[in-house]
Amino acid sequence: MFRKLATLAFVLTLGTPGLLLAAKPVNINQADAATIAKSLDGIGPSRAQAIVAWRDAHGPFKKADDLHHVKGIGKATIERNRGSILLGDDAGAAGKPDKPAVEGVHASKEPPAAE
Repeated sequence: MFRKLATLAFVLTLGTPGLLLAAKPVNINQADAATIAKSLDGIGPSRAQAIVAWRDAHGPFKKADDLHHVKGIGKATIERNRGSILLGDDAGAAGKPDKPAVEGVHASKEPPAAE
């Protein structure tokens, strides 16, 4: 009996860190409620729907802390998910070159090569 309980406790201990790291990056200004609920820790379907409803009524979130305007979302939930909350197209930004501000001007900081 003790051996079974010890084994169960050990298995649960190994599985717990995966549960704590369940949050995945999600753009709260574009994702649907189901995606938000699956991606953020402590956000279920009803709170995710409230996020989408607030966004539809007030426009895009400017910062992660703006989620406190949504009923049922507090500072602790925001802090727990801060690293997973995206506001723009941050997920696709890696590896993409910056667009030039003016046509014909390179976005890099390096000066153009002398001709």
